[in-house]
Parts: sequence; structure tokens; C-alpha cells
Amino acid sequence: MSGHSPQSEKVRVGVIGGGFIGTTVGRAFEEDPRSTVVAIADVSEAAREEAGNALYVGQGARYGSHETMLDEEELDAVLIGTPHVFHYEQIMDALDQGLHVLCDKPLTTDREKAREVVQRSEEAEDQVLMVGYQRHLNEAFVKARDRWAETDLSPNFITAEITQNWISRFEDAWRTDPDLSGGGNLYDTGSHLVDAVLWTTGLAPTSVQANMTFADDENRVDECAQLTVEFENGASASISVFSDAPCVREHIHIWDDDGAVYLEGRQWEPRKLTEIRADSTDIVPYIDHKLSDEKAAVFIDCIESGATPPATARDAYAVTALTEAAYESARSGERVSIDLD
Repeated sequence: MSGHSPQSEKVRVGVIGGGFIGTTVGRAFEEDPRSTVVAIADVSEAAREEAGNALYVGQGARYGSHETMLDEEELDAVLIGTPHVFHYEQIMDALDQGLHVLCDKPLTTDREKAREVVQRSEEAEDQVLMVGYQRHLNEAFVKARDRWAETDLSPNFITAEITQNWISRFEDAWRTDPDLSGGGNLYDTGSHLVDAVLWTTGLAPTSVQANMTFADDENRVDECAQLTVEFENGASASISVFSDAPCVREHIHIWDDDGAVYLEGRQWEPRKLTEIRADSTDIVPYIDHKLSDEKAAVFIDCIESGATPPATARDAYAVTALTEAAYESARSGERVSIDLD
């Protein structure tokens, strides 16, 4: 139930999902003086109790279903941090209640449902729907994106990879259960890499050829995914997600006619940016990572100002469309077209 106005004391947030996102981003809402977490919903009693205690939510505001929470609580916004396959229903329910929504990635695990969410969110001009793709808030990626947003240059060749000990780390977790996650790591950490390529370059994918090694007999949970993507401007990208590695490393090269940008990082540290000149010299610009805002703070900013969020439903729709096409290609052996209309 919606009721927030700029004069209201605090944005009242309901958390859907008491796991890592619910507690960490929920804590950021609690620490921001402009917002407070007033309720939590999770199907797991243990998760409700742990997250409820962490976020100072009273026993009477802890719910077993998000529908009941939305019906009974006076809310202005929701944070969605549930397994991927539940995002669509929870986003639509919250928007139908007139609430602002901050949803973890991916938007949905279905192209048509993602398209529905885009249409619904763009019809609701007074509601904010922000997706948790944090590369959009990372100063290294923002500065890299400016290279093409502010010049006549255009990316023409991209290589991007991320490695992670994902299979072993989440062996018994929902992330490796495709009925909850929608697939494998391409829909999890890999989703951030796909988003980074699309958002940083501003390019629209038109087709993908994918090869995958699957960790399950049903060919749904990828442990190694290699994508070759073609773009509307004629550029191409190689995107690789390897989930049986000992640690996390990320490397992205984006080339144009004058050189390239190189984004890299280890584990979950802030990413580094290097500019590569035509004569092969490297320039390392100063990046002030203190400028990289938290998702909760930016979300509140957008509610207060009416500004477009840094990661929109339309941005996230492109990631879902490419991801779904990649799974289809890996199973069929054929290049699959991508339509973003």
C-alpha cells in the first residue's frame, strides 16, 4: 500500500527475501536516514527470523508470503532479493500496489515476462523500478561508458570473461537449482558480466551463438558458457563465464578505432580501468571509488527526484533476452536471433 510523499519522514521499505541481498541492501536502507525497513517476507521461518533480527523488524511484521505483507503493511517501496524465478510475480504485485521497486538481478528468467515488466514499469511514470546491476554505479564502468557516450567512437570488438568457484560454492544452494535460479551461472554472476558489456558499450545485440558445458543431466545449469554475440552496429563480442575455477577474476576489453578500455578485477574488489592507446601505451585514469554510490541510496534519490534509475527494466530486459537466447543456442547448436523490440 503506497503513501509516501516528499514530505514524509522516511521511505517505508518492505523486504521480500531474507537472504544475502535482503539483509545487506536492507541494512543499507536502515542506515540511510531517509528510509527504514518496516516489514519482511520470506517463505523460510529461519530466514525471516535471521533477517528480521538483523533489520530490527518486529515479530508482527514478519510474513510468510509477500502478498500478505503487501496487503497488510503501509509501504512505499519494496526490496526484492529472492531466487530469480520469483522476481516477475513479486515485481508485478508490488507495482500493482503502487510501490517503488528495487529488484536484484536478473529482472526475470523469461523474455516475454521481462518485456511485460518493461511495459508495466514504463506505464507507471510515478513509480521507480530499479534493477540491482551494480556495474552502473561503479565509477570504472561509468568512466568507460563515457568514452562512447561522449564521442563519435563506437565499440567494434569485445572480449569479456569472469571466473568463479561457483559450482562448488553453491552446490547445495538455490543458485544451482534451475527451478529456482532459471539456469546456471550465466543467470547469476554471469548476468553482471553480460550487463556490463551491454550497458558499458550501449550496443544492441542481434544474435548469439553459444557453447556450454552443463553440470546437470538436463542441460540447464551451465558450468562453462562461451557466447559469441553480434551487435546492430556490426561489432562482435566473446563473453565467457567459467564457474569451476578456484577464484573470481574479471577481464573486459572493449576496442574501437582509437584503442580500447580494459576493465579488470579480482574477487569482489572495485574494478580497475586502463585506457589503451593506438601506440599500445597504457593510461590509468584516477578512479575515485568513493563516488560509487550504494544501490539503496541511489534508489531513494530516484524516488525523491523522479530521476530515471541507473539500471532500468529496459536495461535488464536486454540481458534476459540475450541470456535466454544463449541457452537456446547452446541446446540447439544454432545461432539464435535476438529481438529487443
